[in-house]
Amino acid sequence: MPRLDHLSVIAPSLAEGVDHIRACLGIDIPFGRKHTHMSTHNHLLRLGESAYLEVIAIDEAASAIAGQRWFGLDDRAAVRKAWDDGKRLRGWVARTDHFDREMDRHPGVFGEKREFHVGASSYFFSVPQDGSLPMHGVAPSLIDRQGKRPSLAPETEMGCALVAFTLEHPDAAQVAQLYEVLEIAGAPDVKHGDEFRYTATIRTPSGIRVLS
Repeated sequence: MPRLDHLSVIAPSLAEGVDHIRACLGIDIPFGRKHTHMSTHNHLLRLGESAYLEVIAIDEAASAIAGQRWFGLDDRAAVRKAWDDGKRLRGWVARTDHFDREMDRHPGVFGEKREFHVGASSYFFSVPQDGSLPMHGVAPSLIDRQGKRPSLAPETEMGCALVAFTLEHPDAAQVAQLYEVLEIAGAPDVKHGDEFRYTATIRTPSGIRVLS
């Protein structure tokens, strides 16, 4: 069964993303890594034993890539609008050890299979052809690290844990049905709301905080 791997704050720049995490959680989230295969970079925060948070943005200093970046980052106007509208936690990633099986079971949901090489390792990741978020952000991206655990530096452990992950959506019943079909452990709890919005309730050293 696929499982929640991480939450993604999609930022116009890393600086804005880090400032947002500081404002919401009272934490300076540490730098994570550069993704040379996507010309992006991130900051990372562990959220307990089984999940983590990333802030991801375009790496303006990186070389250009062929094709589209992931997480809809090439649509800079849409990223900026969502950010300015306060919709900043906009994506999530589910991990699996059976990538092809999940892709075949749910055609058209996750996007296309991509393989990325990082040093001596490689992993599979799902990206729609146009680089957008799967199903406009309702569905997760899918990752298969081929048996490896997420690589998180010790400094990403800052005493935080994910308490709840929620999606508000105008058609909550349809989204809840999708998640039931996908059978992803840790998928968001779905509630009716006038707008599509993710929120994460996180226990921090200073108490319970909410990230959106």
